[in-house]
Amino acid sequence: MGSAVITARAAATFDPVGRSVATARAFVRDTLQGWGYTDVVDDAVVLTSELVTNAVVHAGTAADVLCLRTEDGVRIEVSDHYPEREVPLQSAGPDFGSPDRENGRGLLLCAALATRWGVEYSPTRKHVWFQLDLPERPVGIRSAGPLLPVRLLPVADERVRVAVVQIDSAGSIAAWNEDAAFLFGHTADQVTGKQLTDFTAWPQTPGTNTGIVDALQLSRWEGSYGIRGADGRIIPVYASHLRVRDTHGEPSTVCLLVRDYERAVLQSPARTPVSDTNAESGKTDPFEIFIGSPAPDDLDGLLQRTVERARDMLDADAAFLLLATDDETELEVRATTGLPSARQRFARVPVEAGTGRYGSARMPAVHEDLENVPGAVPLLGGTGMRSVVTVPLKVEGRLTGSLGVAAESAGRYSNEEALRLQFAADRIALAVESARLGELERLRRGSLSFLVEASDLLAGTLDRDQTLALMAQMTVPTLATWCAVYTIADQSSEPYLSYVLHEDEERIDGLKALLSKIAPPDPVPTPGARVWTAPSEAAHQAALRSSMRTLGLGETGRLVEPGRLGSGIRTTLATAAAVGGETVVLPLVARNRVIGMLTLGKPSDDHFRQEILELAEDLSRRAALALDNARLYSERMAISQSLQRSLLPPGLPAVPNVEIEVIYRAAGEGNEVGGDFYDVFPIRDGAYGFAIGDVCGTGPEAAAVTGLARHALRLLAREGFGGPAVLERLNAAILDEGARSRFLTLLYGELWPQEDGSALLKVVCAGHPLPLRLRQDGSVEAAAEPQPLLGVIEELELYEQTVTLAPGDVLLCVTDGVTERREGTRMLGDDGLADVLATCTGLTAGAVAARILRAVERFAAEPASDDMAILAMRVPEPPTA
Repeated sequence: MGSAVITARAAATFDPVGRSVATARAFVRDTLQGWGYTDVVDDAVVLTSELVTNAVVHAGTAADVLCLRTEDGVRIEVSDHYPEREVPLQSAGPDFGSPDRENGRGLLLCAALATRWGVEYSPTRKHVWFQLDLPERPVGIRSAGPLLPVRLLPVADERVRVAVVQIDSAGSIAAWNEDAAFLFGHTADQVTGKQLTDFTAWPQTPGTNTGIVDALQLSRWEGSYGIRGADGRIIPVYASHLRVRDTHGEPSTVCLLVRDYERAVLQSPARTPVSDTNAESGKTDPFEIFIGSPAPDDLDGLLQRTVERARDMLDADAAFLLLATDDETELEVRATTGLPSARQRFARVPVEAGTGRYGSARMPAVHEDLENVPGAVPLLGGTGMRSVVTVPLKVEGRLTGSLGVAAESAGRYSNEEALRLQFAADRIALAVESARLGELERLRRGSLSFLVEASDLLAGTLDRDQTLALMAQMTVPTLATWCAVYTIADQSSEPYLSYVLHEDEERIDGLKALLSKIAPPDPVPTPGARVWTAPSEAAHQAALRSSMRTLGLGETGRLVEPGRLGSGIRTTLATAAAVGGETVVLPLVARNRVIGMLTLGKPSDDHFRQEILELAEDLSRRAALALDNARLYSERMAISQSLQRSLLPPGLPAVPNVEIEVIYRAAGEGNEVGGDFYDVFPIRDGAYGFAIGDVCGTGPEAAAVTGLARHALRLLAREGFGGPAVLERLNAAILDEGARSRFLTLLYGELWPQEDGSALLKVVCAGHPLPLRLRQDGSVEAAAEPQPLLGVIEELELYEQTVTLAPGDVLLCVTDGVTERREGTRMLGDDGLADVLATCTGLTAGAVAARILRAVERFAAEPASDDMAILAMRVPEPPTA
């Protein structure tokens, strides 16, 4: 950062996983907001997101993020640790990549957004840094007056007393200095905690709603009013109000007051432009004369100051200012005074002439009586205003807005007032347009950061319910006060109310009940937001019925018994207020099909800004694709699991005098069946078949051969074929699969329980791990000999071996997922399995299988990567007398 002094630093390292990108964004956002650098937060988050993505996703390494603060701005550095990197030649030009590519956008964005940036390469790392300077703020002298003779200086008492009064967020007096006590006669103890309105005599203008409470909410205010002294007399004062916040974020207002004739002490003088030559130094700035000095820094403050000064300049009852949209076809209400601003703010009206149109936007216009031309100024409908003058705001001949003042009496304004107002509008038009463009740029960058984080969250889940919750949580309260998501299962289904969210959790149940009672919006695929009036109308009707019941009136207006009054009136009225504003519906379209609707709402008399609707539309497109992906994933998972469950045996049969236990684990997330399989089934009276096998590989391909083998074994065994014949025919069936065939190891046997309590087994072990027999004395031995596996050669010569299990004996059959369990270079193996089995003397078949499974799991820290099946059979000992 050159010679700049570093005043703070913060660093963090993020692992090479996808979720680290969101964590890095949060780290940078929290750090910069903690430093108070909110002006550059959005740009820093966007650039950090791209650079960390390049490191952890594309380079596959950890990312180091370092934030450095100076007095002028912030520098952020992102480094990766690629093990071997080709260092670019110095003569090669910079390659920013393409904006359409997934990677390479980080450097392109650095070039577009950063004040300065750079890249440093080494064979083992890439180090990218960018610097964002804070916006320049005016410094130095704000205003100065000329050197005047003493006789021309303002007159004041020998000692000028400045009352300092601090008002908390509730309008109560929190501080009252000694000068205030001297000027007004009240001590600090007498006034602390009381409302300032108890002591003020505020000059009221007929037809306006502005008072001391409104003035205390403004960021800065200056003017005259009266303070009622301890003796009851009204003391005229000149006041300067400044709204501040403490370190905990709590707002308050500091009021400086002097006697009205000493107003020169506080009054902001008209600022004259500073010039090196004194030829023009005597001229004043018309903009500063109209707006006052200092001018508000933010657009809303500038517009509010403008309408207040316009109202005062023409002694009006109300004033309003509208800004034009980019295509100049509509005007958006941005500031009003003396009007119900909550109902009008951000509302839009068309520009061109016609019924309900704003016909006087492009030229100055004077309406002597609006009752004679109803609808000429739609904004003033129902407000009681009679006369109005409107003038355009233009920059380089282009319409940028409209400024108007109005009065409750007719014939108040003439062309002379229109010319005065137009002169003032011409002075402020350029400042307003500059502030508007700055606001749009901040909104654009904030929107980009919002969409980056939203896309990252939506891409991080394939769960339908979680996707619905994320959609709602991202819109409330950032974009809307409440949100409802409707989903459509298929083209023949009606929209279903799937999720409802309100910024006030206590309103969710009432909102859900209201929406459930009205017909859902039509699933129109046309892009963009459309207004939906049904919720507001239903809420107002419900509120009206509740109010009538409160008064003891039925729906027909007749008196009803008090006992029949409803108990949910308060909830109904609160719900009506919550959804009484504008409601819009955005279609959720994915793969050319409407899969749902995203409904956004505002509270009573509130409207959406066009920029918010455009951002919501962009979010709805991303959310629709994420929701459809979650639906497809859920459907395919359900189909996959259903098919897999069909490949598993329906259940273990009850074999007389033999305990049988099976444990089965399929490798891979979402898999219920893999390449290993087992089966135990009755063949004929007194005879049972059992099998345990392993198909080469895992996953769906291996599961397909598993199904073929299991069903073929049952059919062939029940046709009366012996063990060798069953396996030879199964071998031929596998080879018939051609390119889809896979070799198979299989242990197949037939079991006959005997009358003396033992069990007779005939087994064929075709390339499978040998079965182990545990005798009652603790000895372990192989119960069969190895023979060729299936699915490799056509001609097989297999034979079966006879095994007799005495009471207390156990036969253990496993797949190679058990014996080949590894940790590093160690493997459990046949010997390790035999050692574990030797400790199972006297255990039931279920206990034997469970002990083998625990031994396999504890052999290595990592989870098993291969399918695994354990089949244990035990002949119980006869009960002792």
